Amino acid sequence: MTTPPLPRAPRIDAVFDFDALLSEEERDWQQKARAFAQERILPIIEDDFEKAHFRRELIPELGAAGFLGMHLSGYGCAGAGAVSYGLVCLELEAADSGWRTFVSVQGSLAMSAIAKYGSEEQKQRWLPGMAAGELVGCFALTEPQGGSDPAAMTTTARRDGDAWVIDGAKRWIGLASLADVAVVWARVDDPSFGEGGQAVRGFLVPTATPGFTATPIAGKLSMRASVQCDIALDGVRLPADALLPGARGLSGPFGCLNEARYGIVWGAMGAARSCLEAALERSTTRQVFGKPIGANQLTQAKLADMLLEVEKGILLALHLGRLKERGALTPAQISVGKLNSVREALEIAHQARTILGGDGITGAFPVMRHAANLESVRTYEGTDEIHQLVLGRALTGLNAF
Repeated sequence: MTTPPLPRAPRIDAVFDFDALLSEEERDWQQKARAFAQERILPIIEDDFEKAHFRRELIPELGAAGFLGMHLSGYGCAGAGAVSYGLVCLELEAADSGWRTFVSVQGSLAMSAIAKYGSEEQKQRWLPGMAAGELVGCFALTEPQGGSDPAAMTTTARRDGDAWVIDGAKRWIGLASLADVAVVWARVDDPSFGEGGQAVRGFLVPTATPGFTATPIAGKLSMRASVQCDIALDGVRLPADALLPGARGLSGPFGCLNEARYGIVWGAMGAARSCLEAALERSTTRQVFGKPIGANQLTQAKLADMLLEVEKGILLALHLGRLKERGALTPAQISVGKLNSVREALEIAHQARTILGGDGITGAFPVMRHAANLESVRTYEGTDEIHQLVLGRALTGLNAF
């Protein structure tokens, strides 16, 4: 007796008609990013993760596709809408968090800092090359003692004649060893804050400047196919025009962090969707006790709960994207999205692993890689606890930081 073929699991997108909520331009961006992820990242990502290898040669391809700084206008940037940018983040992170992180660091952090706060000369010098993927930028805010309290930063910049001199250290700085320019945040004396007053200012530091050293962090068990670094700043001497004129105080870096957090809201749901798809496919092709494991009630309950959270997370991301396009998105709303997306994506990865059984810990499936990467995504751009405190302050009006 021939066993009938098992049904092939449908794509998650088809279960709820998400495409109907998008414009044609938004769907085009999503399809372009999905094709890039499937053709250029997925075939090599498991090997790259295993070998802790970052493929720098893909950077110009990302630029040619228009993904770098795509939410910015002018200077070679695509000027795409917030939802289009979010969809690109989703599709890239469905392949690997490291590649969505690259797009976020380059576009939402480094390029956004220059676009928001830079002089026209600074924009002309850096943005076109960064949009094309010919130049790489990094965003140096976090310091070795911790990233959740940037007000306590110890990196300083002092005037020395017509120059600035920066001393200090940064840690967990994405792309720093590959970067051509670093956006470095440092504390400077600012008499407008009273005697002994200081303010946080941003500086554009060409990474070839003497005294700037970036060292990749070894031994990572997460984000292995991307690069994060320690930075040492030892008497880094810069011309006066290295200062970002439009950023003064912590509102400068926070304005960029909110751009990156928005991308995470979408991106984490891409990783979650990938895990659910792997579990769903396996549930219809693996047989135990004479039937597909997907025919068991407990497995179907897990799949249903996972689908529920993916759908809710993507719809929340879409709502935040529409708010952003209207200029109405608040930091607290971004915290809702970042907290929810990453927390639920991790839970989906864990549940998907149980459906895959022992094979789920191997590189034959993407689930353990996504789960490991999401542990990093959970920490950067604000830990769960920081976003809970942001929301607690919004609810009570009381600051518990």
